[in-house]
Amino acid sequence: MIIPVILSGGAGTRLWPVSREGHPKPFMKLPDGQSLLLKTYQRAAALIAEGGEIVTVTNREYFFESKDHFTEAKLPLHRGRYLLEPQGRNTAAAMAVTALALSAEFGDDVVLVVMPADHLIADRTAFKAATEHAVALANAGHLVTYGIEPTAPETGFGYIEAGAALDEQGGCQVLRFVEKPDAPTAVEYLASGRYLWNSGMFCFSAGSLIRELALHAPELLELARACVADSPVQQSGTVLLQELNAERFALLPDISIDYALMERSARVAVVPARFDWSDIGSWGALCQLVEPDALNNRAQGDALFVDTRNTYVQSEGRLVATVGVDDLIVVDTGDAVLVARADRAQDVRQVVKLLKQGNHPAYRLHQTVSRPWGTYTVLEEGPRFKIKRIVVKPGAALSLQMHHHRSEHWIVVQGMAKVTNGEGEQLVNTNESTFIPAGHKHRLINPGVIDLVMIEVQSGEYLGEDDIVRFEDQYGRVR
Repeated sequence: MIIPVILSGGAGTRLWPVSREGHPKPFMKLPDGQSLLLKTYQRAAALIAEGGEIVTVTNREYFFESKDHFTEAKLPLHRGRYLLEPQGRNTAAAMAVTALALSAEFGDDVVLVVMPADHLIADRTAFKAATEHAVALANAGHLVTYGIEPTAPETGFGYIEAGAALDEQGGCQVLRFVEKPDAPTAVEYLASGRYLWNSGMFCFSAGSLIRELALHAPELLELARACVADSPVQQSGTVLLQELNAERFALLPDISIDYALMERSARVAVVPARFDWSDIGSWGALCQLVEPDALNNRAQGDALFVDTRNTYVQSEGRLVATVGVDDLIVVDTGDAVLVARADRAQDVRQVVKLLKQGNHPAYRLHQTVSRPWGTYTVLEEGPRFKIKRIVVKPGAALSLQMHHHRSEHWIVVQGMAKVTNGEGEQLVNTNESTFIPAGHKHRLINPGVIDLVMIEVQSGEYLGEDDIVRFEDQYGRVR
């Protein structure tokens, strides 16, 4: 039995301002309109028979958006399973708890194909062939990693040195894992023909991983075992949820699977991956997905190039014009603009670091914020007022809640709203409105079959998102 395991939630700080802590890289839409996560789901589904299962390991805060992308993929699966982390603890913790959870249900022989959600692989046929090769080695007891055949002396990736051959298809023992090299060393690695890029994808049986962790990382394994034991499984329709115990999970070491196990085990093998691969690690990589013009300019959105060369522009609504510039990256998201030299794309992460140090909200959230029930967009705000556009999905409901410091005026511009306001309940139609005084318990439900769109005008002394007291919530946000 093969189960794809998708690790989702990497921050992607080099892709700010589109990738942010509250909306990380896997959820980014590519030029074709699909997200990296959706593409990963489609690639995973091609590995298993109809009626199979895909596991997503992600942060609890990303569950509902991940589920939306899973639904959008329209996969012919029996169910989706989610292991929800209360905080990020790196790949060793994620793989350990996943192997233990799946071994308990399916036995030690179940084979896991571990795939980060932020990789782009277009050739699914070649990916499936490489996975079949990896599964054969995994069934023989190996911990298998996918090695990407290098095309350039890349300094942004880790490398794998291949050792003795294990089969006639190119599978080899792993001699060692190597950190990101400097440029001269990368040239040597490329010339030797013995090195592959470390993709971060793995294949192994649950039992093999557990046995090797017992040998090389026993403390991590026992902490993971205790965490899984204290994390009950819940079923909701075709979705299986296992929310990991926060106190137990916090005790697990923050360490990668490479450091915790792969660099220590003698059972690690590598298969050469003969398919296109990109981790979309920077704007330089993402812009290659867009067709260039005659002067090598590329654009997503409304852009105008005048006497401009080798420049990438991405705009989410406004016209961006460039005049007399070369080798730039310009990204406009409405609430933030990035302008960078193309050769400094890797340094965008420094912007996020400074924003985080200053506690600026742009490191975490966009103007449009996803919620389990839909989205809200901040249109304007100032002293004592804030204006939002709220979109509620059909059948969805906001929590029964109350605000101490603000009142709210709701104007319905599309659909119908079912509103609880204090002790009363009413239907508010398009072009109608209602007023929620501060201190009133209230709830908003979309009873219709189309999106409910409202304009919300808040007024009061304090308008922060933390001025919410929840009493009931169908999305588990009341503790």
